[in-house]
Amino acid sequence: MPALQELVEGRIDFKGQKKTDDIVRVVLITSTVLSFVVGFTLSSLKITLSTFALCTVALSLVVLPPWPMFNKHPVKWVPSQEHSPKSKG
Repeated sequence: MPALQELVEGRIDFKGQKKTDDIVRVVLITSTVLSFVVGFTLSSLKITLSTFALCTVALSLVVLPPWPMFNKHPVKWVPSQEHSPKSKG
């Protein structure tokens, strides 16, 4: 069960989040333009939507799983410090 939870949780670091955001932005804009050009050239709305859907599925396979390339800079947390309760006086 812990292996399944680790797979589903999908932790990535902050630099990995920035990288995925950049990838998504570039690929969605590029695939939109490409889909429009291909669909317009072939005069087919079906091909336009199919091309965009295929690009979106491919993009999802790239950015949704927590690939190691998105977790190269793990966050280093400051260790917790124990403190004694202050006495009221």
